[in-house]
Parts: sequence; C-alpha cells; structure tokens
Amino acid sequence: MENNEQLERFFSQMKKKDEQLKIPDFPEVKAQKFGLWIPTGIAASIGLAFLVFQDPTPIESTAPEVVIITLQEDENQNQHFTIEETTFLDTWESPTASLLTDY
Repeated sequence: MENNEQLERFFSQMKKKDEQLKIPDFPEVKAQKFGLWIPTGIAASIGLAFLVFQDPTPIESTAPEVVIITLQEDENQNQHFTIEETTFLDTWESPTASLLTDY
C-alpha cells in the first residue's frame, strides 16, 4: 500500500513539473506550390526533344505489284502487246468479258 502512495506522489510531482514547462510554438511551414509551369515546361521539353532528335526515315520505292499485258490491234490489222507496270489496278475486266462483246 505504501508503494502505491509513493508512486502516486511521484507521478503527481512529475505532472506539476510538466505543467510548469513552456512548450514552444511550432513554426508554420509554407508549402511550395509548383503550379502548372513546371509540368508544362517538362512536357514541352520532352515533346521538342522528340521532334528535334528524330531521324528521318527514307521512303522506299515500291515495286510494281500489277503487270498489265494487253493485246492491241492497229488499223493495219497488226497486233501488238502492251506491257504496263503499276502499283495498283484501277479497273478490272474479267477474262471472259471479250466473249460477250466480240462474239
């Protein structure tokens, strides 16, 4: 029992000493705001770097994909082959279309 009273007195004295202590004010810290200028500047710098440091890619010439062979007849009843190379086919005529018009 005596130990409890001694402990209570000890802690009550500690509380009185703590009440006499002066607690310093905590200084207010102002937070720095980045705003939009720094992220915008970073994005613009990266975009400009991509435009400046980009190697131009050479344009490859495409090989002809379509070969058109036509048989033409001139006014002297001579027949001549005409060969054309192109990358695409503008018009298409079925092989049997001439049967409809010639015969």
